[in-house]
Amino acid sequence: MAFIKEESEDVKIEETFTVKQEDLQEQTDLFEEYEGSKEEEHHVKIEEKSNLQTDGILKRGDKNRYTCTQCGKSLANKSKLMIHMRIHTGEKPFTCTQCGKSFSQSSYLNLHMRIHTGEKPFTCTQCGKSFSCSSDINRHMRIHTGEKPFTCTQCGKSFSQSSSLNHHMRIHTGEKPFTCTQCGKSFSQSSSLNLHMRIHTGEKPITCTQCGKSFSQSSSLNHHMRIHTGE
Repeated sequence: MAFIKEESEDVKIEETFTVKQEDLQEQTDLFEEYEGSKEEEHHVKIEEKSNLQTDGILKRGDKNRYTCTQCGKSLANKSKLMIHMRIHTGEKPFTCTQCGKSFSQSSYLNLHMRIHTGEKPFTCTQCGKSFSCSSDINRHMRIHTGEKPFTCTQCGKSFSQSSSLNHHMRIHTGEKPFTCTQCGKSFSQSSSLNLHMRIHTGEKPITCTQCGKSFSQSSSLNHHMRIHTGE
């Protein structure tokens, strides 16, 4: 499969996200999260403007640099500025021929294509696990090094991933953004909501290998297993 050649003026992809390789859908979701983090780095909010005219909003800066009048970011040349402006316009001219997902830069599309091709060029020297991008392996290496660079300002607890810190912060803020559509109960994590939904659906996906009895939660199965083990 031929990839779109990197634009000469594309900015370098920052290493800001992690992807769980075994789950295709989760990879896609996390890639969207990665795109969001890139936009946050520019300190701007994406505005849905389909026909924004760049004339009048681009201005020439000192020392032949170009400055975006939307957010004040300074870039080395007009081409880089035009690429940057896609953050504000929402333009995504690079489209995946496999799934139709679009991206603002060709480099993002090339990275996304690894989801379809299964390419994993980055391999951990400690355990041999492979990843599709360098940011994934850098995040993975924290398992081996024990590094936890994300620290809670409220209690000092540290985490290896920023997403884990974000989830943890809900303990302090009391935020419960995931709400059950059946009964209105709210949860701090989506996994807790998914587990709760089994009450309404009656789903019991966890089965005892000894007697075949099914349960909605692994904790219920663990408790049940004492019948067989005599623990």
